Parts: sequence; C-alpha cells; structure tokens
Amino acid sequence: MIHFVLLIVCAGAIYLSCEWFVNAVEWLGERLKVGKMAVGTILAAFGTALPESVVTLVAVTTGATDEAKQIGVGAAMGGPLALATVAYGVTGAMLLLKRRRERLEVAALTGAPAGGRASGPGDETLGNAKDMERLAKDQKWFLPIFFLKVALGLVAFAFKPALGVLFFAAYAVYFWREIRSSRADEDTDDEEEELEPLKLQPKAASPATWAVAVQTLATLVVIFIAAHFFVKQLDVIGPMLGLSATVTALLLSPIATELPEIMNAVIWVRQGKTRLALANISGSMMIQATVPSGIGLIFTSWQFDGPLLWSGIVTMAAIAYLLLTMRAHRLTPARLAVAGAFYAVFAIGLVPILG
Repeated sequence: MIHFVLLIVCAGAIYLSCEWFVNAVEWLGERLKVGKMAVGTILAAFGTALPESVVTLVAVTTGATDEAKQIGVGAAMGGPLALATVAYGVTGAMLLLKRRRERLEVAALTGAPAGGRASGPGDETLGNAKDMERLAKDQKWFLPIFFLKVALGLVAFAFKPALGVLFFAAYAVYFWREIRSSRADEDTDDEEEELEPLKLQPKAASPATWAVAVQTLATLVVIFIAAHFFVKQLDVIGPMLGLSATVTALLLSPIATELPEIMNAVIWVRQGKTRLALANISGSMMIQATVPSGIGLIFTSWQFDGPLLWSGIVTMAAIAYLLLTMRAHRLTPARLAVAGAFYAVFAIGLVPILG
C-alpha cells in the first residue's frame, strides 16, 4: 500500500508545483517580453521537458549495457507519444467538462435548457484562425523531424551519430522562430490577459524579478523530484499488477514523465487559457522530438525494435490527425479528446508485438 500512497502523494505534489510553476512562468514571460504563445511553446515547455532530457542523457551516457542505454532511447520515443495522444486527449476532455459546466451554469441562471446534442459543448471550434495556424505550423515542424528520427532507427551507417547535431540545430531554429513570431504577434494582439498575483508575493501588483526567478526554479526542482519518484513507484506497482517491465516502461512510464505537461494543460484550461495549454504541449513535443533524439543518436546505436517502431507509427498517425483537423479549422474539444484514443490503439497493438 505504501507504493500506492506515495504514487498519490507524488501526483499531488506535481499538480501543486505546476500550479505555482504556470503562475511564475507567465510572469517570467512578461519580464522577458515574449508573447503569450512563446510562454507555452518555449518557456513552460523548456522548463518541464528539460528534466526528461537530463534523464535520457544520464541513461545513455552512464548505462553499462546496451539494454540500459536502450531505456534512454525508449524515453526519447515515449515522450512524444504520450504528449501527442494522452496530453492532447486530456486537454480535450477537460475542455469538454469545462464547457459543459459553463453551459449548465448559464442554464441554471436563465432557466433555459442546457442545449441539445446539435450544439453540445464539444462542437465549438477552439481558438481563432490565427491560433490554429500557429499550432498547425508546430505540427508541420514536428512531423518531418519525427519521421527522420524514426527512419534513422531503421538503418545503420558509420556517420549516424554525427546527425545528432542536426536535431539540436532544428530546435535552435524552432526556438528562434517562436520568439520572433511571438513578439511580432504580441505587438498586434489586442487581447490583454491580466496576470494573477505571483504566489510568492500575493500582495504585490508587480512582483520582484528575483521572486519570479525563485518561484520558477524552485517549482521546477520539486516537479523533477516528484516526477522521478512517481516513475519509481510505477516501476514497483507495474509488476505487482502483473505487468511486465517492458509494458510498464512503454505504457506507464511515458505518461508519468509527461505528467507535468499534462498538469500544466489542465491548470491553464481551468483558468480559461486554452491556447497556452495547447502551446505548452506542442512546444514540449518539439523539444522531445529534437533534444533527447540528438543525445540518443550521439551516444547509442539508435536501433529500433518492434515496440519502438510501433510507438513512432502511432505518434505520427495522431499528429497527422490533429494537423488535418487544425488546418481545416475544425478542431473542437471532442475532436481533440479523440487523440487520446491513439494511445489505446498503441496499447492494443503492443499485445501481438510483445507476445
């Protein structure tokens, strides 16, 4: 029972830390004068994805055997899979619940019916055309990079490790593009969102820069430690539930490592900041597709087995589905929630592969 209790405690610690983190990172974006989208795609994503990249680095550089190093490769593939399916799916589900609750509250106040299925809470498109174009552009960046990442896992040649540098360069270009375009959008954005007071200085209308930095760094440390222990508990609970180590590593661990991004999205949806929630996921996916991949290519043979290849196929299918929906400007909470079903497809497909 102690492992289940610790699992719940770690999840609670991650959620509360993310509450403080998203509060601090919005003020950090204001201090650095970056646009709202870059707060999600760059600042929040970099903060929560950096610990996971460190885990990959440690696994591939200190692993005594090829099997140990393969854990780092699995993490580099499992992260994008969990983000493209579970994270987007949870965000869609939270939006459905939020819009349904708002509709019921309006109906209770006005005495009008809550509305039929023809105009349900999942039928309203997300964001404006400009936001959808930005998010679709992130997916268009992600797909070719991720395809190359998977393709390299199927071939072997002498200079493959040197290609790891290309993945670092790809993220550098993405980083520069996001900062530049976000600042340009900020100059033309008429929508002003009032920031909540910094939790470390709740009475200050404009908190001190040192307080913003301390709250940001402190919450990241707590998130990293809590996520680390969360994964450790899953490693113990998996076999207790009759799951093999391979199934635990491929199905449960990726969700655990991406829990901070999922929590961030849940918090921002609850606060009505949907575009920040979606931007955080898409930005985290770009980091996961490049930085851990570059590390893995440099320090391992980067050879894929059946489960890793299957995870890559499902990830690309999920992103292709979302990209087509975004480009058609038909992304709704219900369609976003469908992305979570791709993770179920992955789990079902693992049965014959591992059997």
